Amino acid sequence: MTSFTDSLIKGLLDLGLVPGGSAALALVGAVIFLGVAVFLLIALNALIAVYFERKVSAFMQDRLGPMEAGFFGFAGGKRFWGGIAQTVADALKLLGKEDIIPTDTDRKLFIIAPFIIFGAAFCAIIGIPVGYGLVISDFNIGIFYVVAISSVGVIGIILSGWASNNKWSLYGAMRAAAQIISYELPIGMSLLLVVMVVGSLQFHDIVAWQETNRWFIIHSPFTVIAFLIFFLSGVAEVNRTPFDLPESESELVAGFMTEYSGFRWAIFFLSEYANVAVVSLMTAIVFLGGWLSPVGGLLRTFSVADGWYYLEGPWWGAFWISVKAIFLIFVMMWFRWTWPRMRVDQLMYTAWKVFIPFALVNIFLVGVWELLFA
Repeated sequence: MTSFTDSLIKGLLDLGLVPGGSAALALVGAVIFLGVAVFLLIALNALIAVYFERKVSAFMQDRLGPMEAGFFGFAGGKRFWGGIAQTVADALKLLGKEDIIPTDTDRKLFIIAPFIIFGAAFCAIIGIPVGYGLVISDFNIGIFYVVAISSVGVIGIILSGWASNNKWSLYGAMRAAAQIISYELPIGMSLLLVVMVVGSLQFHDIVAWQETNRWFIIHSPFTVIAFLIFFLSGVAEVNRTPFDLPESESELVAGFMTEYSGFRWAIFFLSEYANVAVVSLMTAIVFLGGWLSPVGGLLRTFSVADGWYYLEGPWWGAFWISVKAIFLIFVMMWFRWTWPRMRVDQLMYTAWKVFIPFALVNIFLVGVWELLFA
């Protein structure tokens, strides 16, 4: 499988754009170019997601700002551009806002913490394919890599709470550590089911198996439960409502981010929406057929036209996985404006006494199902 990195290195060498034809220089150039591209993609994702979330909340709660605020005094109403000025103004405000570092903070840790969180989200994105061959770096341990690197973000959260020298920030950081570590277990167990069935950790192999057989969500009665556990645990991993205890605004005044402002606060924002995209893309790839067309997949599932491919290919695949991921992001936003925030004890109870036991039983039942019906 050829990745963007390999293709770009080969292109630079073939076109003679690297002095002396050095493969090392070509690698450095490719990494810098793709790194900037991924950063711009994350920034654009956050901008669009904020606008999308405000529109969703406006429809659900009849808000005026996200529906009416337009450019140059022109109200948008329910049109597409209604409220777009609010999002642009917020982005400009964050970029131009004064960057304050309180006197009693641990200055070095305070500065580096947001970038650790962002780095984890950044590195997770480079290993997730958005189509056949459309991936920054193709890892043969794709699932393991993304789950492992995503967990690094909690280090930045703990550092930001500790370095702020603020008890509310520290409370938020401790909540985040307990929450993320707890919900990583059901996530790992749910992914283990997929590895058991497919026999591979590579994303392309998982999608290829679903192409040959069926989407994993409908593979057996137990994989539906695995999908629900994985997705809801993913919502908890990215601190979204109703699992947003680490940054609960009404209790901890944004938790571990309380003392941050300006660009560093924007980095937290970028990281959150990048992690939302990572969870949605992972769910789409592992359980919803990835970049496969829903029409062709449905027909192959019921053997209506064996091997029939409809609206499928590299670029169609990018379209389909984007649609699936956007739908899952919309569901997360729907959760936010529908469900109340859980208490801390309810949060931990759900992880340790509901999701983890169900995930353990699920592993056994899927193993039995494979022995009997595979």
